[in-house]
Amino acid sequence: MNLSMKWLNDYVKIDCNPHEFAAAMTMSGSKVEGYEVEGEGVSNVVVGKILSVEKHPDADKLVVCQLDVGKGDSIQIVTGADNVFAGAVVPVALDGSTLPGGVKIKKGKLRGVESNGMLCSLNELGLTVHDFPYAIEDGIFIIEEDCEIGEDIHTAIGLNDISVEFEITSNRPDCLSVTGLAREAAATFNKPFRLPKPQVKGSGDNIENYLKVTVENNELCRRYSARVVKNVKIGPSPRWMRERLRASGVRPINNLVDITNYVMLEYGQPMHAFDLKYVSGGQIVVRNAKMGETIETLDGTVHELSPEMLVICDAEKPAAVAGVMGGEYSGIMEDTQTVVFESASFKGASVRTTAKRIGLRTESSSRFEKGLDPALCEDALARACELVEQLGCGEVVNTIIDENHSEYVPERLKHDYKWVNEHLGSDISENEQIEILKKLGFGYENGEIIVPPTRIDM
Repeated sequence: MNLSMKWLNDYVKIDCNPHEFAAAMTMSGSKVEGYEVEGEGVSNVVVGKILSVEKHPDADKLVVCQLDVGKGDSIQIVTGADNVFAGAVVPVALDGSTLPGGVKIKKGKLRGVESNGMLCSLNELGLTVHDFPYAIEDGIFIIEEDCEIGEDIHTAIGLNDISVEFEITSNRPDCLSVTGLAREAAATFNKPFRLPKPQVKGSGDNIENYLKVTVENNELCRRYSARVVKNVKIGPSPRWMRERLRASGVRPINNLVDITNYVMLEYGQPMHAFDLKYVSGGQIVVRNAKMGETIETLDGTVHELSPEMLVICDAEKPAAVAGVMGGEYSGIMEDTQTVVFESASFKGASVRTTAKRIGLRTESSSRFEKGLDPALCEDALARACELVEQLGCGEVVNTIIDENHSEYVPERLKHDYKWVNEHLGSDISENEQIEILKKLGFGYENGEIIVPPTRIDM
């Protein structure tokens, strides 16, 4: 699990360097494998504005640019890029700068004309068009962000997050999420933990006008929740969302797909978005696969299904392998107008067996197979719809379908603080132990610890 420190600070304010953070988290039970500072290989690169572009006197494919790089300084750079123009704002690698891979930029001459640095493409900064969809892949990165001339490129384009890699053991699926690790960090550093309830305004209408859901196997699917978003507008996600996905090791795709990935990382609850026009009959049926059925998944591979596998179907065919991956026509297209958001709870052993049988392990299956709290479904679905409204990429239909067959009875454990101290070799008072447990989301009543549903390890 890769944790964005910027994202973490939405839930708990941590004021220490990454080494101190990693050491403290490891000592409190959340093992850190390492951390990476974004843009660490980039230095002495600033935002510049092209003042003029002239043809090189001795080379047809080169141009000579005069640039303002801040503080009244202007420099000359020769480039072979054909997308530069006067007025463009670009990343400028100054004399003595470094780029990813250990590349060093020095001033020199190109075909006899002095060049005091280099104009940078996305690739030369370690980025792709998924990070900045308005840019071009082959050419200089023309910056459209709100930034200052001369500003360091790290702050100008948000290349300044810290990604911390955690090793999450199979008994702690609650920590396969930003909020789960934030709760651990809050307890570790004795800081307040803030997790606001998602708020969805809705736009009227009724989901029954669009969709019907039937769960045939309640043992393998304990809960299936769905909401509909109409008048969808497909486009790039905002920069802050793309930055957080990138820091978490997930490639941004488009706003609707990014929302499902964002919520999975934030809450630990995998989600899927179906294009309603490909849901035959407006029906979703959660059932076991039939002998001889096949499905072509989103990665373009055809898989043969067997009766012990759980699938998400429409009125005619399987549309997704439950907890693993959607089918070819279950994804979001450029012409998508109405979307079904799915948030479900599948039996971990079933997902693990299915993923192994079809040879397809995903971020989704790796979470389901460890065991997830069915209560997450409701909050994750609400969070996805809240983001839809915040991003202005659709209208959320008011009502919800919630096939809930989970029966949760809180586990209660007798608290013997003396035994705890003997077991740990510690000297922690009874009251302090209770306060630590409360910070981790546990309840306490009449000498008993009340275990939250997310803590399947207790």
